[in-house]
Amino acid sequence: MPHHDPTRRHCLARAAALAALSVLSSTNVHAQDTHVLDETWHDAARSRELPMRIRVPGTPGPWPVVVYSHGLGGSRAGGDAWGEAWCRAGVLVLHVQHPGSDGAVFRQGMQALRAAANAEQLFNRVADVRFVLDELARRQRNGAAPWLHARLEAIGMAGHSFGARTTQALAGERFPVAAPLTEPRFQAFIALSPSSHASRPVHEAFGAVLRPFFAITGSHDGDPFGAFASGESRARVFEGLPSGQRALLWLDGADHSSFAGNIEQRIAGRGLLQREPVALSRETAHHALVARLSTLWWRWRLAGDAAAWESGKAQAGLTSGDRLELG
Repeated sequence: MPHHDPTRRHCLARAAALAALSVLSSTNVHAQDTHVLDETWHDAARSRELPMRIRVPGTPGPWPVVVYSHGLGGSRAGGDAWGEAWCRAGVLVLHVQHPGSDGAVFRQGMQALRAAANAEQLFNRVADVRFVLDELARRQRNGAAPWLHARLEAIGMAGHSFGARTTQALAGERFPVAAPLTEPRFQAFIALSPSSHASRPVHEAFGAVLRPFFAITGSHDGDPFGAFASGESRARVFEGLPSGQRALLWLDGADHSSFAGNIEQRIAGRGLLQREPVALSRETAHHALVARLSTLWWRWRLAGDAAAWESGKAQAGLTSGDRLELG
């Protein structure tokens, strides 16, 4: 059997981390330097087709990886504001589209959309993400670009709304009946518009989330179906997380669509598309804040650059009514 030198392995791992850190530390990478690929990945075991949007950095690898899950009724185009910012900072970003809770359901009307927000679709989403991780590793073993340059020991998970619930499940949220859905291959998480339940104590639900977790919400981040009007219940996720590796960003005036990360603003309409006027007026500033702080989070948690987080959060540009909590 070959001899494995632990010192050499440590040095190689440290060299990879330092290389990724140098990429994430760059602030001079422009959007045109990135490459966007739209593909469909086939999960043969489940006979399931997953539309994917892949954002490849224009900087040399190795790159940390972030998997992104869209909200109910969304698509692989969701979260483009965040995905673009992360990719420009040197992160390989994989936007996953989830059949059964994507735009096809949205087009079927409100009743179908409500029905899709169920446990079965959550389990499907978790299985989708696990397949994506397996497929990423398989492609890297085959030596294909750009997968050869992905850092599989530095993977983050993020999502909005139902995608945030998917993120919570993979991070270790406890459910009353289901077996744990935790995915150990992730190192850190970002949940935009996370969810908590009044019937379950938050410490019971989130006490087993032992990896770094960043919750992002705001004052008008209510339930699109009308169950609640503000982001207070969403912010309670932060309260339930174990202390030491948690963060909360609260943006005054932000509504649910503020955190969907769509670069083009949605028009003010009715029902699920209705926007708060203050949210529309502050959309550009809110997007910039979320993009900046979430990128700093990945620099800290996936590349070990705690100094960037400390210096960056002090200059984040929070306004009166906004807050950033750590604990």
